[in-house]
Amino acid sequence: MKKLLIISQNFYPEIGSAGNRMKNIYKLLQARSIHVSVLTTHPTYPHHDLYKDECFWDEQGLGDDHVQRINITNRNNSISMFNRLLQYLEVACKMILFILKDKESYDVVFVTSPPIFIGIVGAVAKIRYNARFILDIRDLWPESLNGVGVLNHPIILFVFRFVERIIYRNSDEIVVNSKGFIDSIVKTGWVPPKKLSYIPNGALKKELAIQSHNKSDFRVVYAGNLGMAQDHQLLFELAKRLEEYSISLVLIGYGIHQSHFEKQTKAYQLKNISFIKPKTRARCLELIAQYSVGLVTLQSKEVFRTVLPGKIIDYMTCGLPIVAAVSGNAKSIIDVAKVGFTSESNSVDEMMQYILYLFNNPKIREQFSQNGTAYVKKHFLWEENIETLVELIEGEAGQQEKVEII
Repeated sequence: MKKLLIISQNFYPEIGSAGNRMKNIYKLLQARSIHVSVLTTHPTYPHHDLYKDECFWDEQGLGDDHVQRINITNRNNSISMFNRLLQYLEVACKMILFILKDKESYDVVFVTSPPIFIGIVGAVAKIRYNARFILDIRDLWPESLNGVGVLNHPIILFVFRFVERIIYRNSDEIVVNSKGFIDSIVKTGWVPPKKLSYIPNGALKKELAIQSHNKSDFRVVYAGNLGMAQDHQLLFELAKRLEEYSISLVLIGYGIHQSHFEKQTKAYQLKNISFIKPKTRARCLELIAQYSVGLVTLQSKEVFRTVLPGKIIDYMTCGLPIVAAVSGNAKSIIDVAKVGFTSESNSVDEMMQYILYLFNNPKIREQFSQNGTAYVKKHFLWEENIETLVELIEGEAGQQEKVEII
């Protein structure tokens, strides 16, 4: 039996796509007779107080027997990127200390990034355990940080590029959750294409049964993070326009712009917007399924052409048509799957036209709903896609490479 160590800053019961991805990988690998352990932190995302509510600890079989958690300073809900950088460094240092003292042995370490410094932890774990190193890339750093205008000082970017080079060259396999990342990684010149595999975020088979067919009225939902990568001002302008048509908008989520969004709503006395606090994934999907259209608003930046927001898959899972301000890979998925409409220019007018078109055409909404379910079944089921990772773990492809510092 192979022994594998997952190293991740985010893990159950944390909400968000990172924690959910690692939870599913952990459970599905265990079900395939792989001995899996986890090195992670105590839950702090989006803030640690959220997890005082026992409802978030809702998964059976995820006890602490195989999960090691390190204590960290709670800076995660800070807007200050300096505080966040300190947290990333703190997590990496404490994880490295744990690994150096650890008496266990592993055949494979599976390390997920961002934050980018977790990749350094993986390189250390590779040496300490004499194990193969599989690197999981969920976002491109430092490109995404540069894209939103944070931590973009030339010296910081140089350091991040140096770290990026180390972890790319020292990984034995690289997994990406978006096909859009593949070209960007290969273009660095540090990674041959044969080293890359694609395992998207997705849905479990049981989650496809959540769809609601009793939608009494037309309502729009935005679910998930309202952070730096999201165009929160576009979302607010849409909210104002939706009020003109007496169409309600519900925000289910969190993020550094959430508080400002709520203040704007009060300042403009918008009556059509309501807010729902973060929920467990199961409950969030149940809520999403009750709405008629799901919104996605990414910043109009070149770097975000490569990403596939997790909420797109969640909306499709719940049978929601999508209206999205996206381009590149995300637009391609929506267009090919025929599940909604996209605005590459982040145009409020264009997105409102799409929403009103769906409002007036319930048969189109139903067709998009069915298309989404079919596409998830074919491309985004965790139970199917996990086999790619099982093959990487069990196989001899990509034999362990010599550690390189530069």
